[in-house]
Amino acid sequence: MSAYAHLFPDGDYRFHLTLRRGAPEDFFRPQDAGGGLLAERRKWLEASPACYAALLPEAAPLLEEFCSLAAIRQSAVAGPPAQADARGSAPWRPTIHELGAVLEPDVLFLSPDAGGRFRLQGGVVCFASGWALTEKIGHTVDFIHDVVPGLNSALAAPIHQFLSRMKPGVAFLRDNWGLAATDERNLHPDRGIPAPGAPVALDRLWLRVEEQAVMALPRTGGIAFGIRIALCRLDELAREPAGSGLRRALARMPAEMAAYKRVDAIRADLINLL
Repeated sequence: MSAYAHLFPDGDYRFHLTLRRGAPEDFFRPQDAGGGLLAERRKWLEASPACYAALLPEAAPLLEEFCSLAAIRQSAVAGPPAQADARGSAPWRPTIHELGAVLEPDVLFLSPDAGGRFRLQGGVVCFASGWALTEKIGHTVDFIHDVVPGLNSALAAPIHQFLSRMKPGVAFLRDNWGLAATDERNLHPDRGIPAPGAPVALDRLWLRVEEQAVMALPRTGGIAFGIRIALCRLDELAREPAGSGLRRALARMPAEMAAYKRVDAIRADLINLL
């Protein structure tokens, strides 16, 4: 079975809060043996540090707790060994920029406000899928999701309930998909990378998957939200079962969702090619 077939379930297009249990160490451990991914992260952080990483002052305990977790310390293979004593027991307290330079996934931190609404308190996002961290920081999850047509009406309550009841020690995994006209990881809006357009060719389009992991930070009551980017060129995807799933999803998604995903101009041609 295709690695991406699960992204396109049978039936009409609709939102699913489908979660899988996983181990935090499996999600956050290094996966890029060549080191190119971390090199690219450092390039963007050095070029525009305020664009790709930010942390509100009240979020410092969230960052500290996250970095104290064994799964994170073990994953940050490029972390500063000088900060550890001979037994490796000294606390590791990187800045948000330092964390982003040594950890492969992007990571966001959320915590509940006085009214119990979860707010984005900061994070490091080098490989955003068309959004800017600076525009979202400090806002509630409902505000952040409001740009996605129909998401809040379908899942706002279940998402809040899930975040409020999370237990430590496990990562809950899910995936989100889109299409891109480039295999670059960094689609920050400031870069002005165009949406897929005509003429449509499967070998010039990519399925862009956000592999997401959500985990509780029990001491602070916060949430860490990790994101990895996976890419698959559409001519390769079309040879797998996921190709017909993508075709079905494109045919059945509402017009406003096609516009949000920036595929409305090419949807008909893409369906025909798939």
